[in-house]
Amino acid sequence: MQSRPVDPNLGGTPAPLSKFGHERHGAAGLQQLREATTGICNVIPLTAENDFYLSSTMLMSGDALLVDSSTSALEYHRTPAHIARGNLDHYHIALCLAGEMGFSSGRRDVTLRPGDVCLLDMAQPNRTVLTAERGRSRTLVLILQLSLLAPKLAHPDSATAVLLPASHHHARLLASQLSALWEQVAPSAEALAATIEAMADIIAGVAGRAADTEGDVERAEHHLYRAMIKRYIAANLETPSLVADDLCRRFEISRASLYRLFEADGGLARYIQEQRLNRALRLLVSPRSRSNRLIDLALDLQFSSDSSFVRAFRRHFGITPGEVRELSETWLRETGAVPGPDDLLQLIARR
Repeated sequence: MQSRPVDPNLGGTPAPLSKFGHERHGAAGLQQLREATTGICNVIPLTAENDFYLSSTMLMSGDALLVDSSTSALEYHRTPAHIARGNLDHYHIALCLAGEMGFSSGRRDVTLRPGDVCLLDMAQPNRTVLTAERGRSRTLVLILQLSLLAPKLAHPDSATAVLLPASHHHARLLASQLSALWEQVAPSAEALAATIEAMADIIAGVAGRAADTEGDVERAEHHLYRAMIKRYIAANLETPSLVADDLCRRFEISRASLYRLFEADGGLARYIQEQRLNRALRLLVSPRSRSNRLIDLALDLQFSSDSSFVRAFRRHFGITPGEVRELSETWLRETGAVPGPDDLLQLIARR
């Protein structure tokens, strides 16, 4: 659970992304946490009060809150009295990263270990126990408004404690996307909303979706698989492993499914080459790479030769790599600033 009350009107937050956090430790930190969560739950340390520790960082968007918490052994207890106050009716999608997370609500009792994902309903009395044999437990929790997830569920009041083990392909999808949300730098509000919607569709498909949402899970899988594979491609543009067979093995999908994911991008091979060319443009304007030979750049980005690289680059941007360097140097002399790729693309378009 998060370490401070959450505004039930999450949709009113202004910025697409806003990250903030705090650290509490010792008896004084425990007292601060108890005061901050008095209307939400009871906080019960499972260590000596002086050994208490909690580090919590939150990433807020217009529709959701992402919370990364690392803590000493601890129990949160939401009683019927807390529920009656009515100030926390959200769903949590929890990912265990380290240690164990035990969750019980009514007759449901689950234990999350690293990689496991679970749907938690905060509108019902529950206990959450966080433990670790060594060090501290760590969880990443996506908090969703009731209005975002409940309409997708066939039985919203009985969907809590739905566990996805780390080996399940939907757990891997959700874990990958939760981590990616945390690491992204200022994604657009539209992209963020689409991703959160897709994650809600995936978890609803596991928990039992409503009859009128039959096609949503397939679309959500498509969205999240595509995003996950694109992140892998972006991180491995300089390796030879970006071929269909390797990607199919890594992501456990068929070749036909992989190709379908990239139909809107003109095909897998075209998408990978375009991303390598975009990387090349960024390197060409970077002062640190300006003295690198074109042949080295071409081979690093898996082109067979510098001539094939130059041809592909000119087809894509309408200008050669050498001309990009010339424009970059001219821009630097005239403005005193290092141009970005967008600056050069605008200049190319004007010319």
